[in-house]
Amino acid sequence: MNKVAASARRRNDAPESAAHQIELALRRAIVTLELSPGMRLSESEVALRYNVSRQPAREALIALAKIGLVRVLPQRGTVVVKLSARQMTQVRFTREALETAIVRRACERFDPLIRLAIDPIMAAQREAARAADHIAFQQHDERLHAAFAAGADADLAWQAVIDVKCHMDRVCHLTLTDAQAMEGLIAQHEAIIAAIDARDADAAEAAMRHHLTEIQRALPRALAEHADLFE
Repeated sequence: MNKVAASARRRNDAPESAAHQIELALRRAIVTLELSPGMRLSESEVALRYNVSRQPAREALIALAKIGLVRVLPQRGTVVVKLSARQMTQVRFTREALETAIVRRACERFDPLIRLAIDPIMAAQREAARAADHIAFQQHDERLHAAFAAGADADLAWQAVIDVKCHMDRVCHLTLTDAQAMEGLIAQHEAIIAAIDARDADAAEAAMRHHLTEIQRALPRALAEHADLFE
């Protein structure tokens, strides 16, 4: 196991419960829009989908409600929360506060083994861009941002990012539809990495801040083309 993956597992070495496995599976399905905004879910449907009893299905839905991906409606069941332009602004603000601090810290101290792991992640992301595979692209994007945090020894900050970035990721699945858009993000990642390598904290912060405003620039098109998915 590489050091980035090991860092992600430090917080919980125990076997995952059925409820947590279902939570992660549903989270992926919601983020990738396999389960679309506004779609109704029920404990019985979730239990059937994952071949479990209703108890872990209920626990998974409760966990997703806590981070705002689903909403439990009394007497009406559970729905996948619709996208929200206002929420995107809040998520960007939160990520900006945390991730600019992470890259500033990375300029002060960065694990050299994790730095070595970044180059293969970038190579994989470039390949995903060439293939216009936005799902793989976003998976590598998350690996890269996790590596920034792990290299800076800021794992707790990354866990806070994880619980909010899922909302931004849903919009990214609407906007990252072509290789050109992905190539732009790769260039932004390269600027962040170059600043960390140069130990230039101001440049790293500015590059990360610019990178995280990308969603605001893409949001109007998503709203225009997918108005039915937004509140």
